[in-house]
Amino acid sequence: MKKLTALILVLMCLVTLCACRTTSQPSTSAKPVIYLYPETATQVTVTLDYNGRLTSTYPAYGNGWTVASQPDGTLTDASGREYYCLFWEGESYVDYDLSTGFCVKGEDTAAFLEDALKKLGLTDKEANEFIIYWLPRMEINEYNVISFQQEIYTDNAALTITPAPDSILRVFMAWKAADEPVDIKAQELQGFKRTGFTVVEWGGAEIR
Repeated sequence: MKKLTALILVLMCLVTLCACRTTSQPSTSAKPVIYLYPETATQVTVTLDYNGRLTSTYPAYGNGWTVASQPDGTLTDASGREYYCLFWEGESYVDYDLSTGFCVKGEDTAAFLEDALKKLGLTDKEANEFIIYWLPRMEINEYNVISFQQEIYTDNAALTITPAPDSILRVFMAWKAADEPVDIKAQELQGFKRTGFTVVEWGGAEIR
């Protein structure tokens, strides 16, 4: 009888674990875009080591992107087609860190992002693209809890760039909607200095 009871308990645990795996949802790395700013016209190869599943890329990723890159950020592929950035999205089971960050009223989201992205080092043009993409999803909420990720994101989505850039900025915002104010320790935003061949990336993930 004891053996039967033990077996039933083991089976119940296995069923519970399977159910957890089935119902857990991956988070989406939404619209990371990569800008390349070499000092002179340069052929650049970018590869992404992503701990997840790529769901969309443009231009098509294949085994990586190789483009002719101009100092103004213009990119040209082998067929002669021009782009202003490299785009990818993917799904991953990474757990983002919201232990520090900001709680912002939905109606204040645009002003907050303008200030935060400037502090982080995005240009007005880059910040405009960021805000245009995220604002419609965020300003309709009562509040948004926002945290800019560092190693958790960069380790989960490692970039290899050849030739190696002199400076690289990767801005990734994890956020979730809230109905009420959330008490959260303020996050310190580090500035960024562009030197030499500069690479800039921004993206984000909504946590549900």
